[in-house]
Amino acid sequence: MITYPQARTCPYHPAPGYDELREGPPLRRTQLINGQEAWVISGYEQARALLADSRVSSDRTNKGFPMIMPPAIAAVQTSPNRPFIVRDDPEHNRVRRMLISEFTVRRLKELQPEIEKIVHATIDAMLAAGPPADLVTAYSLPIPSLVISRMLGVPWEDHEFFQRQTRTIVQSRDPKDSGEAVGSLLAYLSALAQDPPPGLIARLKEEQVGTGAMSLDDLVVTSMLLLGAGHETTSSMISLGVITLLEHPDQLAALRSDAGTVAGAVEELLRYLTIVETALLRVAVEDIEIAGEVIKAGDGIVFAASIVNRDPAAFEHPDRFDVARQANHHVAFGFGVHQCLGQNLARVELRLALPTLFERVPGLRLAVPVDELDLRPATTIQGVNALPVTW
Repeated sequence: MITYPQARTCPYHPAPGYDELREGPPLRRTQLINGQEAWVISGYEQARALLADSRVSSDRTNKGFPMIMPPAIAAVQTSPNRPFIVRDDPEHNRVRRMLISEFTVRRLKELQPEIEKIVHATIDAMLAAGPPADLVTAYSLPIPSLVISRMLGVPWEDHEFFQRQTRTIVQSRDPKDSGEAVGSLLAYLSALAQDPPPGLIARLKEEQVGTGAMSLDDLVVTSMLLLGAGHETTSSMISLGVITLLEHPDQLAALRSDAGTVAGAVEELLRYLTIVETALLRVAVEDIEIAGEVIKAGDGIVFAASIVNRDPAAFEHPDRFDVARQANHHVAFGFGVHQCLGQNLARVELRLALPTLFERVPGLRLAVPVDELDLRPATTIQGVNALPVTW
């Protein structure tokens, strides 16, 4: 029996051990790394159907939930003050509606000039320092960190602290280390929320906590979620996006020659890379018949997103990276009511960060062979620990 999840050996391809999942039925009972058995979904049609099914729950406190996230994340997601994204409606929707106005396409268009300034200033600093560089620390991480800090009102001078804590929470399998990181970050944000600088945290405190619609504890946990998710995932997408484009020079040339391909290229990178491998976790709360199988109430469900996004029934030549791909309805941000709140922000950042980098640093190239890059283990977010580049 295949074990899920597994570590990648290539930055832009699913783990080789997933071939069995790809070649088999669209769902099957599979052993998870924590010893549980759960249904692993690899078919696109079945994934979208289940993600939109109200008989499928996101609440980690339900019996049978597949708990394959790092220990500190598991502790936060099962606590009484757990974030709204791991709750079901109506509680999930109640909090989501408080936040949605900050992440609309219209709101992000207003922020785009500021994000553009951040991108150019970050490139200026990298060029001034000269080659070689670690693109993760010089470019990929600062951009989304600066953006989400300014949106939330988190002081930038504290960025090394919150980046370090977030990375420990996401990557560490040591309960002590990751637990201390969660505690430190919650304490920091709790202190900040007492008298927050201008930004989303201050607005939520005034408009929601001040009216009794949200507790102060909920504000702190929500702030931690937005701060962590708002920079860690996009940072990895920028780094892996650069690697993928450099390793596919024909597609990079197409991107450079036609600005009209940028939006499509970003969607293709989101599909092709699918960096959030183990976040789409659910449990059935009623029996569900699908694809000739019966998922029983209490059965865990894991969506193998990197395989779902390469289902040949949904994507022609799914293993081909094609910036001109049309009708790219991937599930990199999930699907249904729990679809990623920050997806529009991520798209804006990627549409600016990737083409601008290649425009301003035309000679950019990897400083080491791709097979020597230090890949993250099979954690929640795929990525590289460092990205040596030169130009």
